[in-house]
Amino acid sequence: MAKQPTTTVDNRHYDIVLAPHITEKSTMLSEQNAVVFKVAGGASKPEIKAAVEALFGVTVTGVNTMVTKGKTKRWKGQAYRRSDSKKAIVTLAEGQSIDITSGI
Repeated sequence: MAKQPTTTVDNRHYDIVLAPHITEKSTMLSEQNAVVFKVAGGASKPEIKAAVEALFGVTVTGVNTMVTKGKTKRWKGQAYRRSDSKKAIVTLAEGQSIDITSGI
């Protein structure tokens, strides 16, 4: 009989963690054992922690979130508004890492 994993991956985990956020600043954060993800706007810190642990099989020690409000811009004289976005900085346990360049 096969051993069952401690956490199961639900489809809702894929709805919470949308994509990695790759910038120069987020690459520098990887030196402090942290990874930045774009997450759903209504996701809470415990939900983000559970989703990252289930999807990547790592231990998360902390989650910091930030919401960037959408700016009002103009294009060809017409005003439009960029959508709001939410990012999560996920700190991993010592010795663990996530390879964000590979798919899950």
